[in-house]
Formats: sequence, structure tokens, C-alpha cells
Amino acid sequence: MIKVIFFAALREELGCGGTEISATNVNTVAEVKLALGQQNNDWQHYLTNNSLLCAVNHQMVNRDFSVKAGDEVAFFPPVTGG
Repeated sequence: MIKVIFFAALREELGCGGTEISATNVNTVAEVKLALGQQNNDWQHYLTNNSLLCAVNHQMVNRDFSVKAGDEVAFFPPVTGG
């Protein structure tokens, strides 16, 4: 499984702080976003935002970064805090 966490306004928009997805056939951050959108059509709009930032295991990464079972993938909007 891959643990997925949503932060800041994204968490509010999705109405969820996080979830887990199967690591089967999910090899990149882009594929994590695709799998999440397929699980919940309401999320697809927010997850296809190209300005969305991502970290894997607390390291900032791009959409082509490789993921595997046991990873923690976090998504958040480009501006957080206040």
C-alpha cells in the first residue's frame, strides 16, 4: 500500500486528510494521482492541477518520481500557511 496525505486547502476541498492505495500498477507520482482520481471522481479535478506540489517520504519530487509500496505521498497546494 501507498499512504497518501492531503494538506492545507487541498485537504479541505477533498474533505479528507488522506487515504491509502494499492501499489499494484502504480509506479510514479503521476500514476498515484491517476489512481486517486479513478477511486473518487470528485477528486479528479483537484488532482489534475499541474501546480499541485508533491513530496514522497518528506522529499519534494516531480510527477515522474518513482513510488513503491510503503511510501508516503503528500500533496499540497503551492501556497500554504498564513
